[in-house]
Amino acid sequence: MKVTCSVYIATSVDGFIAGPDGDISWLEDPAHGPMGECGLSYEEFISKTDAIVMGRKTFDKVLTFDFWPYEGTPVIVLSNSLKEIPAQLEGKVRIMRGSPKEITEKLRDEGKTRLYIDGGITIQQFLKAGLIHELTITRIPVLLGGGIPLFADDGRRYNLKLKHVHTCQNGFVQFRYDVDQTTES
Repeated sequence: MKVTCSVYIATSVDGFIAGPDGDISWLEDPAHGPMGECGLSYEEFISKTDAIVMGRKTFDKVLTFDFWPYEGTPVIVLSNSLKEIPAQLEGKVRIMRGSPKEITEKLRDEGKTRLYIDGGITIQQFLKAGLIHELTITRIPVLLGGGIPLFADDGRRYNLKLKHVHTCQNGFVQFRYDVDQTTES
């Protein structure tokens, strides 16, 4: 049974997923308007997802939201230090440890074949392990000038095949790619 690992994320035009201090308020800046129907919607993407795999920092950020955005989709938090899940999220979130390959294999053995990989470091680790198959990246028309990058400078080249590009009236541009699993150092 094949597992497909996908990324669905927004970045600034200069490639950052958050400001230097982890700030993501720019994602909902009223100057840009709502994401709305810009290509593949989040609702459509998440409806085809068996589980979300995210890193500890992303989980900590999500815990600051006023609501739990992943209702109905199991969430796996990758952490070596997190010991317990907040009581209100028991049964919705669990902690796992291991390499991207080990995590993917464990989830595959549970019947989860469509994984949403989220969080900068987690995405980078899964990409480096050759496990990311699809990237959906929505560019928000803002330059942050610094912050947390989506991609690391790991010395490798990753070839992408453009599947679709969608330009929105509010200036957002969504790119959907397949990732060529062969990389060059």
